[in-house]
Amino acid sequence: MSRMLRAGAIMAAGTMVSRVTGFVRTMVLAYAIGTAALGDSYNAAYAIPYSILDLLLLGVLSSVVVPMIVRAQQQDPDGGRAYEQRLLTLTTAVLVAVAVISVLAAPLLIDLYTDWAPGSPKFDTAVVLARFILPQLAFFGVGAVAGAILNTRDRYGAPMWAPVLNNLVVICAFVLYALVTDAGRDIDKVTTSGLALLGLGTTAGIVAQAAVLIVALRRVGFEFVPRFDLRNARLGEMGKAGVWTIGYVVITQLGFMLTTNLSSAAGDEVPGHGISPYTLAFQLFQLPYGVIGVSVITAMLPKMSRAVGEGRLDDVRTEFGASVRLICSLMVPVSLLLMVLGPAITVPIYGHGANSVADAVYIGNVLQVYGLALVPFSVFQLLLRVFYSFGDTRTPVFVGAGTTAVNALLMVVFYVMLPARYAVMGLALAYAAAYALGAVVAWTLASRRLQGLGGWAIGTALTRMYLSALPTAVLALAVVFVATQLFDGLGFLNSLIVLAVGGGLGLLLYLAVAHRMRIPEVNSIVGMVAGRVGR
Repeated sequence: MSRMLRAGAIMAAGTMVSRVTGFVRTMVLAYAIGTAALGDSYNAAYAIPYSILDLLLLGVLSSVVVPMIVRAQQQDPDGGRAYEQRLLTLTTAVLVAVAVISVLAAPLLIDLYTDWAPGSPKFDTAVVLARFILPQLAFFGVGAVAGAILNTRDRYGAPMWAPVLNNLVVICAFVLYALVTDAGRDIDKVTTSGLALLGLGTTAGIVAQAAVLIVALRRVGFEFVPRFDLRNARLGEMGKAGVWTIGYVVITQLGFMLTTNLSSAAGDEVPGHGISPYTLAFQLFQLPYGVIGVSVITAMLPKMSRAVGEGRLDDVRTEFGASVRLICSLMVPVSLLLMVLGPAITVPIYGHGANSVADAVYIGNVLQVYGLALVPFSVFQLLLRVFYSFGDTRTPVFVGAGTTAVNALLMVVFYVMLPARYAVMGLALAYAAAYALGAVVAWTLASRRLQGLGGWAIGTALTRMYLSALPTAVLALAVVFVATQLFDGLGFLNSLIVLAVGGGLGLLLYLAVAHRMRIPEVNSIVGMVAGRVGR
């Protein structure tokens, strides 16, 4: 537990700074171009390369590449060095080709991912932006592989801190756009040079991030020597394992395309209620998982892969149980706070410049619904790593296919049933329900694989965490009620007050109650913080 906490703390610190600068980045984005037509065009173009990379490359990394690198380090005479060089060479060549093809196919991609008619201002603007943003595919992919190699060497700092530089570069680009152009959120006034500044500035951030990771590789003694002897790259083994991951990618991409099409259609009916609020709320929803969940999972997967390789299934169960309890000890109170404080979070971040307070409140409403998904989504991701540690990429495809199918069905149902102004909130609710069901199915299958996951102990721990978090939720609700009564709604200043009292004091109250209830994970966190303060 202490080793996991230390590794998680290093990664969480870098991820926290990254997410904070990411907050500033999205604040500047909303200030500069808003969440209406121009904001929707930017977010549609921006989402495409990230959806491809998050679901394809990063899925392959976690399910196939990381376990294969670990095995190469254990079995190859050179400690896996040549294998890593072949992998990086192959990734670079493939992703450069993918980036070129994507730029050429930008109109087709925008047409696939949105409901906009070709020739409309939103469509044409999104195509121009996509052609500036899609080249980042190659740089992001190379950086991701470099980060995976660093993680297998237990070097977690650079992969978690490199995105900070990315955010700073993009922030500068958006600030410069706001200073040099008067187009603002008006899609009819924006020029090609303004779009180039937004798009190339976004890509420049990824270039800087990849450069940091390559430098970090050199510092741990990794010299990149291009190797084209791909017969020794174990492509057959990778293909057998990766074919199911590719199937998972296809399924999830279809689900994502449905999401962007429905949200873009809703945005056409009600400006400010389309792709942008969906994207910005989803980014905030992913923040706790990115800070806490990804940090723990990144440290957990190599350990579980080694334990499986050595036949230590008890250690796999122990590692999984400790990871679930550690993540949920913080996810549980945060999920409740998101459900209560959503608009108070988004108004200070997004309610400025080209974006109105009403637009920011709607983003907060979507975030409140996403709060329901935080714990089931986190547990679902942990469960997938159990299968990946066994080299099993087939089971996650079927689980993911079922989850995506349920999500798609519910999205369509809610979109038809709800008025357009609530459509994106319906998409978030569908996401929460689908991942709750997916977590139940994945748990059942993983429990069979490991002959038990310690469900009773984990369930008991989660129950105690929710009981400990209830006073926090009540406090936050009371603060919101008093603030809205006194100030007639949520503005910038009273939102900050609500966050400080309802969020800040609420989390302290949770830590105090959980500490008194002797929840071990919270006690470990409190003890670590107290020790650092004492020193």
